[in-house]
Amino acid sequence: YSFDAEPDTKVVAPLGTDQWISLTALNRLRRTDPTKVEPMWHSQYGVLQSWFADSSEFSLLQHVGIKGFFVSSVLLDGGNGMALRSLLVLSVLSLLILFMPLIEYTVQRILVSAPFWNRWTFWGRIARAGFPLKLLIGQYVWKAVALAFRKLENEVREFVVDLECEILEDSVPITVGVGAEESDNEIRGEPDDEEGDSDIYDDDYDY
Repeated sequence: YSFDAEPDTKVVAPLGTDQWISLTALNRLRRTDPTKVEPMWHSQYGVLQSWFADSSEFSLLQHVGIKGFFVSSVLLDGGNGMALRSLLVLSVLSLLILFMPLIEYTVQRILVSAPFWNRWTFWGRIARAGFPLKLLIGQYVWKAVALAFRKLENEVREFVVDLECEILEDSVPITVGVGAEESDNEIRGEPDDEEGDSDIYDDDYDY
């Protein structure tokens, strides 16, 4: 991750610095490795606490609405990822139940097929094997299933993180520079001066 933002993307930076980073890159970094966020600015600013904590008055997440709340607070943060994992497990089980008749039919056709029984000399030795060997095979199968599920979970989480980035990009208002939606006086509830420039939400950070 670097401070080189893509064109037409929203960027953020601590007040008093010119080290801007795109909002999308910052959010993806905090989701993949949050320990690397604050070192981007030499650990001089409490970026995570100020910009992404629910308790912060200046949190970016206050702009995301109900959809963003569900994606960020429920799916990604709920139970440290347990909410997303549980939902994924329920989805997989639902699909298995839905396609169970087809699965049963396919398995039955395989069990009575000639090619299957022609290979009796191969799988028959496994069927007659002792319990330790069957237990070992079961462990290998379980590890393979767990690995496949972990890969699926990572892919789904990447998709959800991308969705969260899109929501932040669309919902967080521009507060500094061309296209700013609010001036400093408007944020404070004061009348705007003729020469007033768009400013920041708080005294510590720009975004």
